[in-house]
Amino acid sequence: MLKLDGRALTVEKVVRVARKGEKVEILPENRTLVDHSAAVVDGFLRDNKVVYGITTGFGHFARVMIPTEHVRELQKNLLMSHATGTGPNIGDDQVRAMMLLRINALIKGFSGIRWQTLARLVDFLNHGIHPLVPQKGSVGASGDLVPLAHMSLPLIGMGKVRLGGRIRDAAVVLEELGWKPLILEAKEGLALINGTQLMAAVGALNAYDGLILCKTADVSAACSIEALRGTDVPFDSRIHALRPHPGQVRAAENIRLLLQDSEILKSHKACEKVQDAYSLRCIPQVHGATRDALRYVTAVLETEINSVTDNPIIFPETKESLSCGNFHGQPVALALDFLGIGVAELANISERRIESLVDPALSNLPPFLTRDGGLNSGYMITQYAAASLVSENKVLAHPASVDSIPTSANQEDHVSMGTIAAFKGAEIIQNVRQVLAIELLCAAQGLDFIRQQPGKGVVAAHDLIREHIPSLTHDRIMAYDLQSMSEILFREDMIRAVETAVGPLH
Repeated sequence: MLKLDGRALTVEKVVRVARKGEKVEILPENRTLVDHSAAVVDGFLRDNKVVYGITTGFGHFARVMIPTEHVRELQKNLLMSHATGTGPNIGDDQVRAMMLLRINALIKGFSGIRWQTLARLVDFLNHGIHPLVPQKGSVGASGDLVPLAHMSLPLIGMGKVRLGGRIRDAAVVLEELGWKPLILEAKEGLALINGTQLMAAVGALNAYDGLILCKTADVSAACSIEALRGTDVPFDSRIHALRPHPGQVRAAENIRLLLQDSEILKSHKACEKVQDAYSLRCIPQVHGATRDALRYVTAVLETEINSVTDNPIIFPETKESLSCGNFHGQPVALALDFLGIGVAELANISERRIESLVDPALSNLPPFLTRDGGLNSGYMITQYAAASLVSENKVLAHPASVDSIPTSANQEDHVSMGTIAAFKGAEIIQNVRQVLAIELLCAAQGLDFIRQQPGKGVVAAHDLIREHIPSLTHDRIMAYDLQSMSEILFREDMIRAVETAVGPLH
């Protein structure tokens, strides 16, 4: 059970709830904060105050006054009118992360939502009731209005949810559970949808996956070093002490750890090669730069997921409602574009190592890693696939945050497109995982041709691959091997196996 206080959520905790199904609990002191905030909104209504989103319309309609008797209708209409998403539905892990982040923002007590409404959102999360949320439709300012509206509709008995793998009408699920649809009071609809929670949710999952891919890239690179009979000299700690970027230092440490006790390295210490190609020699510098980028992105995200991103913000101590721009996704958008660029580089350099492995002029291994070339193509076309994925990533890495299209009759005249950056990043991560899977398959096949034993970490990686995927002796459908390898990486089986052998990777 994860206890939420609005201050201490991390990317790792988001993954625990989103992907591992961990339930959440809100601390009692946070309920007090929520109640105080809701009481301030009640006071605004009693005093007939003009407050944006409570007694006025939204966006361009901010100057339209709403009579007190229509405040409930206003909040219901807000959810229905803003649920304009298109495209495929996002994954359950992304929905769960979004729900978690919205809960974590609301419990800080600056949003004006009632406890019973917030508690219902917690119930949805803990019962595995996942609203169907279309991927497209957010411009990343005024928050992720469209996806958050879809997330919130089931609370009032509208829209659809996925429960137990089945898509069902929210109203039917509520009835079966004996829960009445909520009737939203003043400010509650706006409190539910005004925030950056989809871009931050997808971004948090991306950041976690990206850091796992950094470790995976070090493993695949170490396997390639051994298969290509590279040298370990470029990973000497003295070199990296002279240029001590943290990610570079950690990547070099990982490679040294993975290569320890290698008989292959010892066997060619005195060979005629003077230097390896950059894709081997510069692994710490390239992988390390991605690591540093992701640590920056993680810091931005962990600030965001513990922040208040509403508009207006309710300040209970002074009983004020202040209009602001905390919903604007620009800080997250820039970071998520950076994430996509940084992670894409792992695949760029990996594809070059793949080319070295399949080209006999570079590898001193059988052409395309098959003994019976001609009749068999071996791993020839896996490099084509890697090249395709890398090239696609170059398109996806174009920053979304440099674009802005005004909305709401120019009331909202600059937007972040941060949610687009988040989903582009997720695609890049999937592509990078596939490229690293290809490199690991090729390196494992290359190692099959070498009699000496590689380093301890490489042995562990090779053994895991061969547990699931046999050595290639004759051509077979390669897509199945790639799918199996990619699933091994997503489940983090590779990292666990290697760390069991050599200890924690950085």
